[in-house]
Parts: sequence; structure tokens; C-alpha cells
Amino acid sequence: MVARAAAARLGGFGTSIFTEITALAVKHGAANLGQGFPDFPAPAFIKEAAARHIDEDRNQYAPSAGVPRLRAALAAGWQRRYGQAIDPASEVTVACGATELLLDTMLGIVDPGDEVVVFEPTYDAYVPDIQMAGGVARPVALRAPEWRWDSAELAAAFGPRTRAVIINTPHNPTGKIFSAGELEELARLCIAHDVVVISDEVYSELTYDGARHLPIATLPGMRERTITIDSMGKTFSVTGWKVGWAIAPPPLTSAVRATHQFVTFTNSAPFQEALADALTAPFTRSDADNYYDQLRAAYAARRAQLTAILDSIGVPPLPIEGAYFLLSDVSRLGFASDLEFCRFLCAEVGVAAIPISPFYLQAARAPMLARFCFAKRAETIELAGERLRKWRAPR
Repeated sequence: MVARAAAARLGGFGTSIFTEITALAVKHGAANLGQGFPDFPAPAFIKEAAARHIDEDRNQYAPSAGVPRLRAALAAGWQRRYGQAIDPASEVTVACGATELLLDTMLGIVDPGDEVVVFEPTYDAYVPDIQMAGGVARPVALRAPEWRWDSAELAAAFGPRTRAVIINTPHNPTGKIFSAGELEELARLCIAHDVVVISDEVYSELTYDGARHLPIATLPGMRERTITIDSMGKTFSVTGWKVGWAIAPPPLTSAVRATHQFVTFTNSAPFQEALADALTAPFTRSDADNYYDQLRAAYAARRAQLTAILDSIGVPPLPIEGAYFLLSDVSRLGFASDLEFCRFLCAEVGVAAIPISPFYLQAARAPMLARFCFAKRAETIELAGERLRKWRAPR
């Protein structure tokens, strides 16, 4: 008799869509506009910092909560931008990327049967994290093209078992930045129902056309009930370094740390040291002057390049305010589903994109959209453009 292989809590997980599409892209030599990782070099100043710290033998375990000078730099940066004083000793936790911190948070604050509100389309890690904690996901729809929720539907999602809500701004996959008014509406509900907010802000520096990122933790009454999660991967083009952090009041920080210590305990010491350098480098070093402005300008140019390509093949993207993805309506291209379209595109056209349906609890609720990532070299985007234009050329 063979022992049962997997725990019941893993039922229905399957393989991540990012794993599937990336494997297809490698197999078919596709121009990879699927998974959200840059294919261009990270900035020299951060690579030099990491190399220096490795060479100086900062290679052993870091403190579980994170390198102290990194936590101090993160707290100082938050106060500089948002005017809130943060205690680096009791309110900042560094871990192995935002993905780990999301699970740490769920396991730390959600009991079996607790409900967690999520906004659809929702990043594909959120619901599995809720399930692993024994919680129940309560989806609230964001509707295109502005990706707004219905206020009555949102209010109805809150009840006596609601423990938390996850908000992602700037939002993956839609590129939406939630407005002050929307965040205030959500905040009122969270305060009224005594609900914790888990705010995923990993694209916080990637905004366009004057759009402003506003952390919900900065609103009145929200700091004491918000866990803000961010990471260095997107901001410094080092998604493989896996350094993320959570900023939260001491009771919630204690819950995150209680889980974190038994998940990874700590993460890469030299990369933490490099991030501590990088958080001040843009303000002190000539080779990093105006880094964040340069970053946004470079991404705006890539967005314009990919937008022109998608316009030219008859699948114009929806407008975005942040992150580095474009969504296009592919419902008129003759495919039964967005997944079928993306598999075809990768295998037959040589371009990888991500279907939006895996971002929904039930695929049938998803609009037929494909997500194209522009965190790529101009040459990669142009190669994708050549293949897409050839595919769509009149015959």
C-alpha cells in the first residue's frame, strides 16, 4: 500500500502558470514577455555592492529579522517618503522575498475558517497562501477597463469571520494604482470590522504619467492594522536575489517573525547588505543620481514600444498606471480560452505571454485577456514584435 503523498490542503494547487509558460518559452525559443523578470543587467552600483560584501566575507547567517543597518535604512526611507516614524527593531522584518512574507503573514495571522478578502484578478500566490493557513478566500471583482470594485459587493464581502484583506498596488496584472478615495473606502471597512490589511507594494517605484503610489498604511487609523510588503527585486532588477521586507506595528510584526523564523529563518546576508547600500546610493553617489526617475523613464519607453506593437497587430492594450505589464483583449482572435491562446502564441508564434484566467478563483469569471511583460530589453520586445507582426500579417 502506497502512503498518501500530499496533504489535503494542497488540493487543486497544480503547477503555477508562470512555471508552465516559462518552460514552454524555453522549449520553443520564444521571446519571453511572460514571467515578470527583467532580461537586462541590474544597475552597476548594486552589483558592485553585493560583490564587495561577498569579498568582505559577510557570508554567514544574518539576524533572523534582517541585517540591522538594512532595517534602519528601510525605516528611514519610509519616514522620508511618508512622514511616519518606524522602529527598525520592532516594526521591520526582512525575509526571502515578498513571496515568503506573504505566506509568513497568512500563517501568522489567519486561523482555520477565517476569511480573507482578495481582489480579482488576484496574484496567483494569494489564494494558495490563504488555503495553507486554513482560511477562506472571499473574492471581490475588479472590472475593466478602470478595474474598479463595486462598493456594495466590497461591503458585502466583510463579515464576522473576515480577518484580513489583501491589496496589491500597483496591481499585478492590471497595472492599476488604487486611488486615495478607493483606499479610504477600504480603510473605513477595515476599521469598522477590525480587519488587518496585507498591502503588497512590490511595484511601488514603477509608476507612470504622474500617477502617485499611496500606501494604505499612511491613512488615518491604518498604520496599526497594516502589514506593508515590498521587495528589491522589481526596483533594482534583481528578482533572483530574493530580499523582501514587511513593515508593520509590533504585534503584527511579531506574528510575521514567529512564522519566518521557521520558514527560512534568514536570507542572503551579502544581498541584504547590498540593499542597505542601494537604499541610500541614489541620494549620495554620482553614478546613481536620479536612479528612480531614470528607472521610470526607461520603463515608460519600454511600455511605449510594446504598446505600439500590440496596437499594430490589432490587440491594443488597456491603459496602466504602474507595474510592468500590459493586458490585451484576445477574445476576437478565434481561440476558446486565454490559456489556449497563450499556449499557441508560445509554441507557434514564438512569443510568451500569460493568460489572465489563473488570476481568478474560477477561470470562467475571467475576461479573455493576455498579459505581456515589458521588463525586457528593447531587442527582446522588438523580436516579439517581429514575430507578432508576421503572424498577424494579411495572407
